[in-house]
Amino acid sequence: TSEGIRGSRALEWRLVDQLSPRSTFDQAVAHTAMEKAQKSDRPETAHGIELTPLNRQIDADRVTYEHVKIELDRELGVTHILIEGPSEPPPSTAEDIHDAGDKFWPLAMARQLDDAILHLRLNESEAGTWVFHTRGDNSQVAAYDGLLLEHSSDWLVREITLYLKRTLKRLDVSSRSLVTLIEPGSCFTGTLLELALAADRCYMLDGEFEDDANCPNTLAAVRPTGMNFGPLTMVNGITRLEGRFLGQPEAIDAIRKESGNDLEAEAALTLGLVTFIPDDIDWEDEVRLALEERASFSPDALTGMEASLRFGGPETMESKIFGRLSAWQNWIFQRPNASGDQGALQLYGTGAKTRFDKGRV
Repeated sequence: TSEGIRGSRALEWRLVDQLSPRSTFDQAVAHTAMEKAQKSDRPETAHGIELTPLNRQIDADRVTYEHVKIELDRELGVTHILIEGPSEPPPSTAEDIHDAGDKFWPLAMARQLDDAILHLRLNESEAGTWVFHTRGDNSQVAAYDGLLLEHSSDWLVREITLYLKRTLKRLDVSSRSLVTLIEPGSCFTGTLLELALAADRCYMLDGEFEDDANCPNTLAAVRPTGMNFGPLTMVNGITRLEGRFLGQPEAIDAIRKESGNDLEAEAALTLGLVTFIPDDIDWEDEVRLALEERASFSPDALTGMEASLRFGGPETMESKIFGRLSAWQNWIFQRPNASGDQGALQLYGTGAKTRFDKGRV
């Protein structure tokens, strides 16, 4: 209603967890927080780690972190995001992870990617397509994934895994078209494979770049790990593989059997992990046309379509708010692209071309 929903009904409808009068509100919050804290398995003697300020350099068309590099093509409205894999093997024990602190690659990468997503969402609203690249060694990324899974009961490892999960959720609910390019030298493995699974389109090179002297000798390959089958769920409570293969458990089982194996283009396409596998001759044109095509569409239509396709399956409070309401009621229906004098609804059937505002929320 226009007056809102009062406490008892909000509790009945499960919109809130608890009611408290104003006079004891602060005490009730503190009491609930203490109850939750006492259930933690983190040792009372455990020490946290310091999260030092990120080293971020912002230039005209470039943003640079240690593990994340951003390049902006403002004319086309495209952002290229390169994530670099680990440069050294992982620590061997949970204690070594604690000692590494915020320099531990999964945590450092997650912090930088999280900051990059927020920076682009707030400051580059007309860069409507994000193109993800990776560079590194599949085995190194898989080793870090294995370490996180092996020590998943450690409180710090759990928090790092939850940070990765939250960062990937933030990517899912960003109102941007997501494209992934898998090329020789990429490291879309496990945690980083989630970027490809989150993408609206994923292109994987079939073969090598024959005329590129700098092209690595290895073929492009993706590698699933245990991180793809549970720890990194979306806002609707299921994994990205489960979202992609709704009602097809046999497809997920087939991918699970390949866990730990490098999958080249044909195998990845057969398993449904990628969208297209152009060869060297078609690669440049296929990618160019895909990016130009996305840039020609209404950004509001893309926001709605992509939000609908990313979150199939069960609904949760998170998916209702971030996957539905934020995209539709709070954005699309209010925009002049739809209802303005020069909007799509007003000009439909006239033959006139809509002048879209390309900015995104």
